[in-house]
Amino acid sequence: MSDIPIDFTELTQLTSLGISPSSLDSKSTTLESDHYVCVRESGPSGNTVAIVDLKNNNEITRKNMTADNAIMHPSQFVISLRANGTTLQIFNLGSKERLKAFTLDEPVVFWKWLSEEHLGLVTGSSIYFWHVFDGTNNGPVKLTDRHHTLNNAQIINFVAEPALNWFAVTGIAQEDGRVAGHVQLYSRSRNVSQAIEGHVSKFASIRLTGASTPTKVFCVGNKNAQGQGNLHIIEIDHVDGNPPFQKKSVDIFFPPDAANDFPISLQASDQYGIIYVLTKYGFIHLYDMETGANLFVNRITADPVFTAAAYNNGTGIVTINRTGQVLSVEVAKDKIIPYVLEKLSNIPLALALSSRGGFPGAENLFQQQFQNLLSQGDYANAAKVAASSEQLRTQDTINKLKHITPQPGQISPLLQYFSTLLDRGTLNKYESIELAKPVLQQDRKPLFEKWLKEDKLTSSEELGDIVKSYNDTALALAVYIRANVNIKVVSSLAELGQFDKIIPYCEKVGYAPDYTNLIQNLVRVSPDKASEFATSLLSRPEIPINAENIADLFFSQNYIQQGTAFLLDYLKNDAPSEGHLQTKVLEINLLHAPQVADAILGNQMFSHYDKPTIGKLCEKSGLFQRALEHYDDLKDIKRVIVHTNVLPNDWLVSYFGQLNVQQSVACLKELLGNNIQQNLQVVIQVATKYSDLIGPLTLIKIFEDYKCVEGEYYYLSSIVNLTPEADVVFKYIEAAAKMNQTKEIERVVRDNNVYNGEKVKNFLKEFKLDDQLPLIIVCDRFNFVHDLILYLYKNQYFKFIEVYVQSVNPSNTPQVVAGLLDVDCDENIIKNLLLSVLGRVPIKELVAEVEKRNRLKILLPFLEKTLEGGSNDQEVYNTLAKIYIDSNNSPEKFLQENSNYDTLAVGKYCEKRDPYLAYIAYSKGGNDDELINITNENKMYKYQARYLLAKSDFGLWSKVLQEENVHRRQLVDQVISTGIPELTDPEPISITVKAFMENELQQELIELLEKIILEPSPFNDNTSLQGLLILTAIKADSSRVSNYIEKLDKFDPEEIAPLCIDNQLYEEAFEVYDKFELRNDAMKVLVEDIMSLDRGEQYAEKYDTSDLWYQLGTAQLNGLRVPEAIDSYVKSRNPQNYEQVIEIAEHAGKEEELIAFLDMARETLREPLIDGALIHAYASLDKLSDIERFVGGTNVADLESIGDKLFEAKNYKAAKILYSNVSKYSKLATTLVYLEDYQGAVDCARKASNTNVWKEVNSACIQNKEFRLAQICGLNLIIDAEELPELVKTYEFNGYFNELIALFESGLGLERAHMGMFTELAILYSKYSPEKVMEHLKLFWSRINIPKVLTACEEAHLYPELIFLYCHYEEWDNAALTMIERSEVAFDHASFKEIVVKAPNLEIYYKAIQFYLNENPSLLVDLLSVLTPKLDLPRVVRIFVKSDNLPLIKPFLISVLEKNNSVVNSAYHDLLIEEEDYKSLRSSIENESNNRFNKLDLAERLENHDLIFFRQISATLYTKEKKFNKAISILKNDKLWPDLIKTVAISKSQKIAHETLDYFVETGNHECFVALLYTSYEYIAHDYVLELSWLHNLGNFIKPYEISVAYENQKRLNEVFEDFKKRKEAEKNGEDQPVIGQPLMITNGPLGQSMTGLGYQPTGTGFGNGF
Repeated sequence: MSDIPIDFTELTQLTSLGISPSSLDSKSTTLESDHYVCVRESGPSGNTVAIVDLKNNNEITRKNMTADNAIMHPSQFVISLRANGTTLQIFNLGSKERLKAFTLDEPVVFWKWLSEEHLGLVTGSSIYFWHVFDGTNNGPVKLTDRHHTLNNAQIINFVAEPALNWFAVTGIAQEDGRVAGHVQLYSRSRNVSQAIEGHVSKFASIRLTGASTPTKVFCVGNKNAQGQGNLHIIEIDHVDGNPPFQKKSVDIFFPPDAANDFPISLQASDQYGIIYVLTKYGFIHLYDMETGANLFVNRITADPVFTAAAYNNGTGIVTINRTGQVLSVEVAKDKIIPYVLEKLSNIPLALALSSRGGFPGAENLFQQQFQNLLSQGDYANAAKVAASSEQLRTQDTINKLKHITPQPGQISPLLQYFSTLLDRGTLNKYESIELAKPVLQQDRKPLFEKWLKEDKLTSSEELGDIVKSYNDTALALAVYIRANVNIKVVSSLAELGQFDKIIPYCEKVGYAPDYTNLIQNLVRVSPDKASEFATSLLSRPEIPINAENIADLFFSQNYIQQGTAFLLDYLKNDAPSEGHLQTKVLEINLLHAPQVADAILGNQMFSHYDKPTIGKLCEKSGLFQRALEHYDDLKDIKRVIVHTNVLPNDWLVSYFGQLNVQQSVACLKELLGNNIQQNLQVVIQVATKYSDLIGPLTLIKIFEDYKCVEGEYYYLSSIVNLTPEADVVFKYIEAAAKMNQTKEIERVVRDNNVYNGEKVKNFLKEFKLDDQLPLIIVCDRFNFVHDLILYLYKNQYFKFIEVYVQSVNPSNTPQVVAGLLDVDCDENIIKNLLLSVLGRVPIKELVAEVEKRNRLKILLPFLEKTLEGGSNDQEVYNTLAKIYIDSNNSPEKFLQENSNYDTLAVGKYCEKRDPYLAYIAYSKGGNDDELINITNENKMYKYQARYLLAKSDFGLWSKVLQEENVHRRQLVDQVISTGIPELTDPEPISITVKAFMENELQQELIELLEKIILEPSPFNDNTSLQGLLILTAIKADSSRVSNYIEKLDKFDPEEIAPLCIDNQLYEEAFEVYDKFELRNDAMKVLVEDIMSLDRGEQYAEKYDTSDLWYQLGTAQLNGLRVPEAIDSYVKSRNPQNYEQVIEIAEHAGKEEELIAFLDMARETLREPLIDGALIHAYASLDKLSDIERFVGGTNVADLESIGDKLFEAKNYKAAKILYSNVSKYSKLATTLVYLEDYQGAVDCARKASNTNVWKEVNSACIQNKEFRLAQICGLNLIIDAEELPELVKTYEFNGYFNELIALFESGLGLERAHMGMFTELAILYSKYSPEKVMEHLKLFWSRINIPKVLTACEEAHLYPELIFLYCHYEEWDNAALTMIERSEVAFDHASFKEIVVKAPNLEIYYKAIQFYLNENPSLLVDLLSVLTPKLDLPRVVRIFVKSDNLPLIKPFLISVLEKNNSVVNSAYHDLLIEEEDYKSLRSSIENESNNRFNKLDLAERLENHDLIFFRQISATLYTKEKKFNKAISILKNDKLWPDLIKTVAISKSQKIAHETLDYFVETGNHECFVALLYTSYEYIAHDYVLELSWLHNLGNFIKPYEISVAYENQKRLNEVFEDFKKRKEAEKNGEDQPVIGQPLMITNGPLGQSMTGLGYQPTGTGFGNGF
């Protein structure tokens, strides 16, 4: 395939990537571009989508998705999903974001990406397009309605032209037995649709000759009803000024054997102007878009294709076939033009393709055409031709056109050339430069900018230099950027002041300029910009800069502010290594701008500078605060710290935090000792803030040492609320007392929690403040109430006692009362005191204190007043109850009527005094445990029983009825005898009964229930209690159950009977059911529980109901009494249990009895099972006539399943009747096989058309040697590739080889013949009929599976056939090796030559050479001539040298001499020396194209050769290698004077020339002496010749030489004199010219050079001055 003009590639095999073959169809597999293949797969775990990235090593990504269709974006990792036909969602799988979502009103039947941003959608009635990346939530936009011609069509494609003005929707449909195509062409601008016949369509564009813009065309391919294919190319949207495009209509060829083929995809390459048409059967057609000419047709796959898309940016086509191959086709750039020239012989088409697509191969044509037009003077067309060929677009062509002078009125050929190129595309480097020069000279920069923006020019450094020479740096910058000339881009940006763009540009392109030099230049122009730029560099740590040098650039020019700004940004990380720079920036600013230094220090930016030095500078500058920050020596600190008038108080206070304790104490003393009035406030603030650090006691001592009570008080006031030290608080209280701050003392003792109450109490007692309130507070807080009352009572501070009780803490009134009672205070005083704090006294504590002293009655007035005040305090009622109980003042009434007392407390109080009162209290409060205990202890069971029944608490019952309770029997007796008779409410009884049951008091429960039910009571007819009585008897005493059933009639039988059954009281259960006339339940008990079928039959006969007979029949059936059961069912006339009856009867073989039941059942039921059972019964009894009669009538039997059962039971005759009736030909065929009716079986198999049936019938026919019938079956099997192995195995196993071959030969003509058939037949031929293999392969090699046949041929030793297959499988290596290894049967020289050159393995060439050397030496040269381009020549030569067969390949060596290989040359020389062919050897050596060999080695070999001719060659070689002495020695010995003279001249050595002259003089060879003077004239010294002549009397011989020397000397003198005259005249003329406008070198620099700003200056060499 090396001569075809396409590149055909298999990109991948989807099945090898794990894609299921069942998913390889147009519904599941989508292909939007050559980037992604999207496959939707279904499996047991759900639906998945597999995405194959063709451009990333076929990486496969799988996602779980429930969508019914998915397509990928042509280039991005974006997937579009469709669910339920209407819901559309688009996701970016890379960023995991949803881009769009929308739900349409009708299902989408087809969708496709129209462009990178737009999605096209087709529904049943409309056509839409959708902008996916517009950033909105907008849905699809309707274009138009779907054309009626597409109503019944399957939509297969949707395309649009790039401007989205034209759209085309394509569909296919079955019409008249063919696949017809319909296209709806829609114009959006005109809102018009047109229906066109076509299978494929595409919008494209092509630039025509002379057109200013591309021409848009619409391409449509079709196969009409007559089977003829055609391609139409039509222009749309014609542009004025463009030449018209004539419509093209060309044929699309379809082979005769592809009658059902049709176009499936059309792709167009705008770049190449080539159209690709792909058909369903895999044929690819290439057409020229401009002329419509057919370029190429071939088949790329034998399997059908179902989808295709554009490949390689639209220059090719990619497709997928049914086997999962992803194939690409693209025009072969290096082969298309030769193909058109050689195969199509179409020179104009070749030129047009080459010009349009830049394809190589037409260079000679363009060159010839160009030269012809130039010679004819047709410069305009010559320029156009040159512009049309990439190979002619060179500097040489430009120079030729530039030097052509146009005729007057005509456009310059060069401009015509440039104009054509600008219309076609982009100019190359040389063209851009040549065009820019005249344009810029004419100052037409806007035109230049326009071309540059449109990418019409190729940017380069030289082009940028030219632009910059016209003082347009911005425009030059644009060129430099496009040309990636980084150094000049940076210089231009700096020159333009665009410093902010320098770093981003350098990062983008990866360029590192010299930033220090750049900043130095910027400082001179703009210090602020320079600082800004330098600072910006710091944010790029990857940029290496010397910050110190850059800072010095600023500081050296006194730019302190800018340098400081830069260094501050550089030093922001505060690194230790940067300490010297920190010191430097601070020093400079302290000297020149102290406020800046102050700000820097204030921001605490630095920490590694020289602090002592900076501190001294700060003190000198008056920055005392900063000085203190840097001083560590106490002496320096004390000297500066006293300047409090200029130091901020807040800072000074915080500064003490930097000092240690000793330093702080010293500084505080210094401040207090220096000016106490001025510094006291600061000292207090410092003491307050650093109290914890210095220590409060130390600070107190400092204040006390300086007798500063005020300072001590204010200091302690700030810490007293926070200090944990009791002594500090005490000191504060002392200081406050001294300062007469009673309120402050009161506050502290009230709020502070750390002082020593005892110590403070004693101090306050001693100090005797006028106001005793602080003492009261201390005693109250520390519970010194008793001491306080004694102190106040003793000192007669009665008022403060009332103040304490009434104002300070009324809650301590109980303790005050207790104290007053202890001092025997008057009761009236106490009563009045209590009444003064009414409602504020804790009653409980008060009662407790008074009760301890047995004085409760004293509280009675207070309590009564409390109640009158509306108090509900429980303790008040408790106390009153106690008082009433002790005084016996109607306690029962109080306890029963009052609900506010604590029943537990009062009950406990009463237990020892009166148990009944305790019972009342406990009963009132529901205190169960206490009540039970008190009633048990005092044997009050009657009261307990009443309480339990009244409470009706199940938990309480459980507690008293537990077995451990020794009082349970007495309590139960009281419940039964006393409690129950008193009740009328059933609820307590129910709870009581339940409690008895839960506690397993069954006998007691029976007693209880008999008391309630059998004796007269309101509950005699209670259904629940009757049932409970029987239930209890069932569990406790079953002998009573029958008696209870007889006596009672209000119980629930449906509850009691099952309980009897559960407890195996079956007779009692039967009695219950029979008593309440529940006949069915009674029968159930008889047949299931009592298990007496005879009693059941008697019971059924007694009442004779259908239900009873049915129940009895079921029981009999379960007991396997089948005839009796069927008789009972018949009597019941109820066939509901037919399934079980049929199953058991059939299993028992009772078909005769079953027929009667089935007849009865069919009277009321129409069930398939019944009818089926009847048929089965007939079949079992061999009543085939009854079966035929039955199936001929009305029935609902599943005849097929019944037939299957009969078939399994081998009742084939009956099965035949059923299968015939339901037309189940597949099963009927199988049945007929067993009945040995093979012809009928084949007929039925044909009707069934089922593979398994064909297999079965085929197998049966083979076994019975019915080969004609077997072949009929086999023809229907071999069309299914999966059945082939088994079929072949069957025939081969039975040894029917000829019949098998005949079967496959017959099948080759089938329409559905496939590759597997051809392959299998080839394998069979190889096994059983090898003489037919080659003919078969030649006819059908393209339709066989070559690898399988290769294996078969190799096993059968069919080597010519094997080689044939290797060639067609393009396994040239194996083909060549096989021919070598099996040369005795397979070698053919002509074929071998064609094969071996195609083998990619180079080692095969050398094996072939060795093979030919051994077996076919006469053909060696012919083989080598073919292999020459691919051979390693030295290796080949060594092979033959080693085997001593070099003469065999002499013609080959001669043919490859032009390659100038040293080994070849040496071998050839050896051969010539051996043959003594000196003429050929000299010719070879003198040929400069063969100069690669070891000349000295060859010269040494020839130096002593017997033949003088070889010695002469040796001298020549020495001369070539400049070994002149060796060469001269040989030539002297052989007296080869002409060669000797020539060698001396070649040496150009004066020494050699003189020595040779001496030799000739000494030997008397005067003729050679004179000849040497002429040949080496330039290298011989004149004086040396004169000397030789004088010594040897050779004056006559050298006379011509002397004349020549004199002539040369005179000529040189004349030239010198003429030059002297010209210079004299020039000097004279120069003195007369005034010196005007001449620039001074010292001020203006070199003449003709101008300064262009900072940075780079043009050098004209393409490099800047940065290096």
